[in-house]
Amino acid sequence: MKSCGLSLATAAATAFGNEEKKMAAEKAKGQGEGESLSLTVEDREALRELDSTLFGFLERHEDGVRTKTLLDKAVHCYESLILKTDGKVESDFFCQLGHFNLLLEDYSKALSAYQRYYSLQADYWKNAAFLYGLGLVYFYYNAFHWAIKAFQDVLYVNPSFCRAKEIHLRLGLMFKVNTNYESSLKHFQLALIDCNPCTLSTAEIQFHIAHVFEIQRKHHAAKEAYEQLLQTENLPAQVKAAVLQQLGWMHHTEDLVEDKAIKESCAIQYLQKSLEMDPNSGQSWYFLGRCYSSIGKVQDAFISYRQSIDKSEASADTWCSIGVLYQQQNQPMDALQAYICAVQLDHGHVAAWMDLGTLYESCNQPQDAIKCYLNATRSKDCSNTSTLAARIKFLQMRQTGVAQAQTTGIPNGPICDSSLPAHSLPSQQANTALTGAPSISQSGIRPACLEKHLSNGPFSAGCVPFSTSKTLGNTDTILVGDNYITGNGSNGNVPYLQQNTHTLPHNCVNLTSIAGEPWRKQVLNSAQGLHKDQSSYLAGPNDEQPLFPNGSTQYLRAAVQNQNGLHKLPRNSAPQSHACSHLSSHLATSGGQEDITFTKERKSSGNRYLGSETSRHAGDTSNSCAGIRGLPNYVHQVTAVTISSHNHTGSVSPNLIIADNPQLSTLLMGEANDNMGIATSEKVNNICPTIHAKSDNLLSSAISTATPSPDSTEQARRHGVSSLKSTQSALHTINGEEPENLQSSTKVDLPVFSHKASPQIIPSMSVSIYSNSTEALKACRNQGQNVLSNNHILLDKCPPPRPPASPYPPLPKEKLNPPTPSIYLENKRDAFFPPLHQFCINPKNPVTVIRGLAGALKLDLGLFSTKTLVEANNEHMVEVRTQLLQPADENWDPTGTKKIWRYESNRSHTTIAKYAQYQASSFQESLREENERKTQLKDCSDNESTSSDISGKRRKGPFKTIKFGTNIDLSDKKKWKLQLHELTKLPAFVRVVSAGNLLSHVGHPILGMNTVQLYMKVPGSRTPGHQEKNNFCSVNINIGPGDCEWFVVPEDYWGVLNDFCEKNNLNFLMSSWWPNLEDLYEANVPVYRFIQRPGDLVWINAGTVHWVQAIGWCNNIAWNVGPLTACQYKLAVERYEWNKLQSVKSVVPMVHLSWNMARNIKISDPKLFEMIKYCLLKILKHCQTLREALIAAGKDVIWHERSNNEPAHYCSICEVEVFNLLFVTSESSSQKTYIVHCQDCAQKTSGNLENFVVLEQYKMEDLMQVYDQFTLAPSLSTSSS
Repeated sequence: MKSCGLSLATAAATAFGNEEKKMAAEKAKGQGEGESLSLTVEDREALRELDSTLFGFLERHEDGVRTKTLLDKAVHCYESLILKTDGKVESDFFCQLGHFNLLLEDYSKALSAYQRYYSLQADYWKNAAFLYGLGLVYFYYNAFHWAIKAFQDVLYVNPSFCRAKEIHLRLGLMFKVNTNYESSLKHFQLALIDCNPCTLSTAEIQFHIAHVFEIQRKHHAAKEAYEQLLQTENLPAQVKAAVLQQLGWMHHTEDLVEDKAIKESCAIQYLQKSLEMDPNSGQSWYFLGRCYSSIGKVQDAFISYRQSIDKSEASADTWCSIGVLYQQQNQPMDALQAYICAVQLDHGHVAAWMDLGTLYESCNQPQDAIKCYLNATRSKDCSNTSTLAARIKFLQMRQTGVAQAQTTGIPNGPICDSSLPAHSLPSQQANTALTGAPSISQSGIRPACLEKHLSNGPFSAGCVPFSTSKTLGNTDTILVGDNYITGNGSNGNVPYLQQNTHTLPHNCVNLTSIAGEPWRKQVLNSAQGLHKDQSSYLAGPNDEQPLFPNGSTQYLRAAVQNQNGLHKLPRNSAPQSHACSHLSSHLATSGGQEDITFTKERKSSGNRYLGSETSRHAGDTSNSCAGIRGLPNYVHQVTAVTISSHNHTGSVSPNLIIADNPQLSTLLMGEANDNMGIATSEKVNNICPTIHAKSDNLLSSAISTATPSPDSTEQARRHGVSSLKSTQSALHTINGEEPENLQSSTKVDLPVFSHKASPQIIPSMSVSIYSNSTEALKACRNQGQNVLSNNHILLDKCPPPRPPASPYPPLPKEKLNPPTPSIYLENKRDAFFPPLHQFCINPKNPVTVIRGLAGALKLDLGLFSTKTLVEANNEHMVEVRTQLLQPADENWDPTGTKKIWRYESNRSHTTIAKYAQYQASSFQESLREENERKTQLKDCSDNESTSSDISGKRRKGPFKTIKFGTNIDLSDKKKWKLQLHELTKLPAFVRVVSAGNLLSHVGHPILGMNTVQLYMKVPGSRTPGHQEKNNFCSVNINIGPGDCEWFVVPEDYWGVLNDFCEKNNLNFLMSSWWPNLEDLYEANVPVYRFIQRPGDLVWINAGTVHWVQAIGWCNNIAWNVGPLTACQYKLAVERYEWNKLQSVKSVVPMVHLSWNMARNIKISDPKLFEMIKYCLLKILKHCQTLREALIAAGKDVIWHERSNNEPAHYCSICEVEVFNLLFVTSESSSQKTYIVHCQDCAQKTSGNLENFVVLEQYKMEDLMQVYDQFTLAPSLSTSSS
């Protein structure tokens, strides 16, 4: 917890010592506050112990109240000193000031101080407490993109950080909101095994894990996890209520029980038990209403819906379901009012617009129905645009008197609740019911749902709880609260609540302050719930199931919102289900509302009132911008914020303006510092100036279990944290630049830091690699234990790895489609010509196509044909990817309405024999289709028109489903002896096994890398965009008979593609993505594009990004190779460290490989030698220090010699490579199963390692001998054999 304690204490003591006389003089004159600003020696000693690691735990500190008072005093004193010295103080001074403001929850001041420290401190990335504090501030402001980076850097530079559990928790929450569920689950599990204190309890973390399973549609795993959680003793009531709610809704929506009656009965029982625990949960009442509705208990359903409205009135889905019931009960006017309520609360609510359309259609008002259907199609969440378009076309044709006899698509009945029978109202009754009702294009609507709750008591079939006959006016105005949207007449005016025009009554700020802020939807949407029926999955690019609402998760938010115990959050302060409601039904989707509610904070009480709750308090409904809450003496008059940068490379830093002290504000922003050099100025230039409004408290939404809409998360990635527009016109500048100009300023990566305290500083590596092992270890020991604060194999002086920026200057447009380097072989001599090897491994050639290789070497490609494979091993396992057939240069969403980066493919398994049958039948089907197409073209008089129509259908969907057979393992030398022997005819540099192949020295198989894999394809089969594992080179041979089309981007541009993935809410390493070529060309990214024909070999150089699509029916074989070059080793190590930063497993164990290289290979390349030698030294000193520390602690180290071909070991928890010293659980050791942990995970699980046994696989003497014998070999002229 001593991040900057020693240095700051010294600096403060000296500085304040020099200032005491001045302060005393001011006191004597009666000026200032010298008495209150004086820090005693005891105060300074106490301040040494305070940094960002106490955030959230200050209440547990020995004397929380006194500490808060001391912090207030310290802040005033520090600020006074900054003013008196014109900001010319040590950088650590600003770091500590940032910590103090963070602990006081003055986030804007903390961020400003942190940014000042960042601009002044060259090695800021070594200060983990600084990084952690900055991450907490970003987290508070919902800047998830930057918070994730900051937290990941903490774990990278110091895996044993004292708040690692808190970091994993917050990373899990943020990845969950961003729909990156695999990463979310991993971090929740890492938090769960950690025995250190945390802001959430173990039960709450377990709940999140179960909920992630549910979102991933792993319903049985989720059910098991929920039920296991219910068995926990002393389970908090709110957690139990949330678990029961989820179980109830899962039983209603999923086939967890075969019998429907039993299923609904269980669902109702769970929901009733949940309401017993939390009777104020509007979401549970809504779910209960849906269950009653599904079994025909209309009266009970109405009662439940009424309770839901009473608990959380701003619920569009509840009103939509109420409308369905009214329509079922032949009360069309009441149904109309309910639907109007729904679309006003969420103007992007697809189901409500469609239900309203079917209501109008059943009442013979087709014009109004068309407008409602148009509104539904305008929503980004609409998933059946083509069906709606067909329905609209039919209605238009019927209006013109040329309607066809049969209808398509949409039933004439309510569709909101699929559990209700979808039957239309009798036409005569419907017309009678809506007699005299104006069309919706004439509506000036102020529905009763916005004025009062449902009436008390059960609903009767004839009950009309709304005012109906007089709510429909005669003007072209829709009344939304106190705001009117006026049209230009009834001709074609669609009743659509235009976005960014007016706010709903529960919104507390003017939309001018939140325009361009779609990213905030993901956080507000976090307060929503699991709102779907059996046939719909909502919220998320993968149609993930959305999450349960705020009502049942307030305990989760409160647990983290009340970080320091300084401000208590009231029970009703969580955001309610308002216009951003996710509650859906059969066709509803989430996140349609873009008019977002912001926080309006009441300084009188210090409490935060969020969401719709703010509209209920007089004085909190001002249209002015919401302010940032500060301590009483800091009234922030802030104007605007820009927390975004192109490609996310800028540092996110809203500074502040302090009305009562503008000079201090100027100093904190760094404008008065004349010591800043050019480099520092560049760093500060990308720091954006001010912040004017904060959305709902970050943890209040992140800790909830909601899934953001695909659009909101996509926008969040695209814009990072977008700019907030102020109603005021004044915009502050920094370094003389206006905020809008800062976007184009020089960008610098987000600060990356490590812990600054003495015991946690990471010193530079000062030991020479040319010393022998004894001298090197002695020098390391003399430097102290702290040299081994990490075991990274990159240089200590380097900050955590970052993706490369786009090369500069950018390429001209005419060079964005470069010709692909190709070599044509005529004979075997050409294939073994040494320059061919050098040409392929040249970093300037990202890809090389070797044409005619199979013919030149007389390779028998028939050994890899489908027929031969079936004859050899017909039951061999094949991984199948179900994909959509699309044009090679395009990637559309499943509806065919827009181009996207995300590429979906479902995974399954089959056998070679069964896939061969599919491959053959696909070919035969294609022949039939081709013959039919030729026949149609003959009969058609307008061939071009027909061709255009076919092309249009191909591009816009619906797309045909295809299956791709991938990752077929050919590593078994007995099963595939003939095939593997044939590949030995290849030149050495492309062989699967060779002395010059780094992967041949791993010592054990890595499937698909140093073994052969086969791919069986039909036209359209796609291998999505990726770099090879650990950036190794790859070899791919097309067996034929069809061709493949390749797209290749040089390694220098992978950072640009990573940015595109982040903007599209994708994980560059783990997600499935297909780049949009238009985006790449616009970003000046060159793309090599070529056709691989049968017999061609494609060489993918180290780090090259590529994606492939089959043009015809073909098989391919592929594997990886590692040339003995400095470039290959460097890129492999960089990816190894980048994977560690991203918590992704490195398939190639680089530490293990480096030691094997030192044993087996003579290196003559000085650069490659130095990198390997440095890696060996880092690991050697790590092993020594760790071993000595274990022995000193009384922990026995047991000898466990490594066996032949034993694979490298990885931590079973965090998946980092574990070398030499293995921490295995006592139970697994006794059973000889050896469940391996890394040191950090072992200590988090058991602080004193009492449940672990430490196994040693190498003697230190042996490692030292290998290190000493690894020397630079003399350079010799080499040639490829």
